[in-house]
This record gives sequence, C-alpha cells and structure tokens, in this order.
Amino acid sequence: MNWYSHALTFLFVINILLAIAVVFLERRNVAATWSWLMVLLFIPILGFILYVIFGQNLSRRKLYKWNRRMLERVQTVISEQREQLMDGTLPYIDPMVSQYRDLIYLNVATNDAFLTQDNGVHIFTDGVAKFSDLLMKIEAAESHIHMQYYIVKNDSLGQKVMQALTKKAEQGVVVRFLYDDIGSRSLKDSFFRDFLKAGGQKAAFFPSRIPYLNYRVNYRNHRKLVIIDGQIGYMGGFNVGNEYLGLDPKFGYWRDTHLRLTGSVVRALQSRFILDWNLASETMMELEPYYFPDPKETEEPAQVPMQIVASGPNEAWPHFVYTFLKMIHMAKSRILLQTPYFIPEESMLNALRIAALSGIEVRIMIPQKADHLFVHWASLYYVGELLRAGVKCYLYDQGFLHAKTIVVDGKVASVGTANFDIRSLRLNFETNALMYHAETAKKLENTFWKDMEGCMELTLEEYDKRSLRIRFLESVSKLISPIL
Repeated sequence: MNWYSHALTFLFVINILLAIAVVFLERRNVAATWSWLMVLLFIPILGFILYVIFGQNLSRRKLYKWNRRMLERVQTVISEQREQLMDGTLPYIDPMVSQYRDLIYLNVATNDAFLTQDNGVHIFTDGVAKFSDLLMKIEAAESHIHMQYYIVKNDSLGQKVMQALTKKAEQGVVVRFLYDDIGSRSLKDSFFRDFLKAGGQKAAFFPSRIPYLNYRVNYRNHRKLVIIDGQIGYMGGFNVGNEYLGLDPKFGYWRDTHLRLTGSVVRALQSRFILDWNLASETMMELEPYYFPDPKETEEPAQVPMQIVASGPNEAWPHFVYTFLKMIHMAKSRILLQTPYFIPEESMLNALRIAALSGIEVRIMIPQKADHLFVHWASLYYVGELLRAGVKCYLYDQGFLHAKTIVVDGKVASVGTANFDIRSLRLNFETNALMYHAETAKKLENTFWKDMEGCMELTLEEYDKRSLRIRFLESVSKLISPIL
C-alpha cells in the first residue's frame, strides 16, 4: 500500500512540475496552455503520457542550417527586395500586385519568401490527372528528382511511383525520396529494396528511435513537394496512395488542389527540399548552383508573381497565422476558403467574423464526411460561430474535400499543404504558394463555384436543429481543439 501511495505522490508531483512548465516555460498560446492544464489535471497518469508524446515544443530549437555561401546570397536578395518594397522601387510585372505590397513585405521580412514574377502555374483538382502528369514528367527527367510526401502508401499507386523512380535511378538520374515517418508509417524496407539497389536515396523525417513508437507525433512534415531537374515543381494537397485517386470506398472521390510550377519559384521549392533533406538524412546536400538552373521556357505563360511561404514549429513567428490574417484584413469584397479541417485561432475567427459583419462576402467549404471525428465536430462548432455573423458554409458531399485554398477578391490566392487548423498553423512543417495573379485566382474561384454544385449549404436554421448529442460532442471537441 505504501508503494502505491508513493507512486501516486510521485505522479502528482510530476503533474505539478509539468503544469508549471506548460504555464511558465513553454511559449504557447493561451488556448493550448489551458487545454494541456485540463488534460494534466483531470487525467493525471494518461495526461503525463500524452504530454510526453504530443506536448513537446520545438519553438526554441534551430533545426535548419544554411550553407554560409548560400545564406549570404539569400540574405542579399531578401535585403534588396525589402528595400525596394519599402521605397516603392520594386518593379511589378502587373501593377495590380502593388496592392499587396504589405502582404509581400510581411513574408519577405519574416519568412525569407522572396517574390518571383516569371512563373507558370497549372492547377490540378483531380488525382488521376495530377499523378498522370507527374509520372510523365518523371519519365522525362534528365538530372535529378527530389520527391517529398507526408503520406506514401504501399498500394498500386505507391508502387507505380516507386517503380518510375527506380527506373530513373537505373538510368543514372539522381533520385532522392523523403517521407514523413508517422504519415508513412505503414512503409516497410521491402518497399524501397529495388529503389535503393538502383542507386536511389531515401530518408524518413523525424523517425522513431524506438520501434513502433514515435513520440514526435505533433511535429510532422506535412509538405508535398516534387522538384524535377530544378525546372519543374509540384506542391499541394495530394499524397501518394489509391485513396487520392478516388479508389477508397470510404471516401469516394477525392477533391484536392495541387500545383505544377515553373519559373524562378522552383528555386524556393528546391531550397526547402534541401533543408528538409539535410535535417532528415545522413547524406548531406549542398545548395549548389547545379540545383538552381536558369528557368526554361514552358507551355504556361511565365507571368504569375508568387511567394513560397514555409512554416514549422521551430519558427519564431506563426507565418500562416499572420499570412491568412493579413489576407482576410485586406479583403474588399470576397473571401473563399476551402479546408478539410476548420479549427482557427481566436484572432482568425474574429477576423472572418469582422469581415462578414463589414459586408464582405465570406464563404467556407468543408467536407460533409469526417476522417477525424473530433476534428470534424470542432470544425462544425467554429462554423456555427461564423454562421451567426453572416458567413455562408457549404458541406462538400461528392466525396472528400481535402483542398487547402484561400482566394481573396479574385486577385490573390493561397494554395498548399496548410489546413485552417491549429496543427497546420502551429505544429506541422507546411508550405503554401501565394499567387498575386487575377487570372489564376479566378480559376480557383471558378473551381469553388463548381464545387458548390456538389455541396449542401449549412444554414443557421439547420445548424440550430442539431441534436443534444452533437452539441455535446461539439463542445467537448472545441475545448480540446487547440491540441487536436
């Protein structure tokens, strides 16, 4: 009995120390702090385990190391753009872009996201089309292929992609394959056997040091990037697996948004891949000019001004929180938002609420189907908060909506991997493309209108009719939403 009493006392003391660490030592937002305190208070033993697995903070760690020569070059470009933005001498390919000087400066100054204006963009909203195009471009690769995905499945699509990469490695093309250890936890060594034998290289991001247990559950690399010959880049929401082709009966058709990019913007994707690779792999890469060739002419008009914004839990600033807030505050007429998970921070919730109350058209689209129930119930809670302010919400019911897009005023748009939730905004490593181009923004708007045909509008009247059970689940999910 004494042993049991001592054990409980020990756990109580550990809980108190953890609570002190959460409140005074960790640099967290208030909502996350209270959520962890609730977990530690009400479920002390399990709460301790959950905190060890989910509660680590990377915000004070410097994970990425730049090559000194490359860092000097980047800092020179960034410094020049900051000065040009400040004194109004930056030449714009389209005068409309100057309207977003503040947004551009925000990401140049805090994220080293320099503006490039000679870019081509092709939008994919269908997995079959995206992977058909990707496999064709892989087949044509001449020097190197850099591929990075959060989820890679060992199914027919995953095997087809790996076979294509293996073939190129056999031909002497340098192929590097980076995947997230948690997102792609089902992969076995046999999946890579022929690829590695052919000379391909692989690395897992934040792998587990203990078999079958990875305590870095929260800090995952959610990016999906492919760079081919330094000339073509892919980024967006599609992972690698049959479900992303619409072949999983649980989800049905998979509606996502992905980009194929050309132009100088590919250099930003290449830099991001190399930094992630050097963090995950024992074989270091240098940021050599070989990986950053001058852009070639392509079929897409090279006229889209863009920034590549990257964020992660190690950053000093929550870049996507600031970027999305700035986009919302700059809106004059219309905001269209698509996201599979809608768990905004209070500042973002208020920004959308203020926009709607100011007469700006705000429309939000989320999936009708849920792949994570607590997240889905929390999303419905926050949507209900906005319905009362006049925001229109649509539930996509033609499959599963996984697109992460924001379009403002039909002029500026964001597409990438970051969801509108705490996990993407604060915890995961993410990458989005900001495009200051009316034609591209209009294409994304037209996609939103087309998707609306497969949606059910969730009105305030319908929302208020939900059962007591759903209200209870929404309320519980809302309380723990900062740590979902």
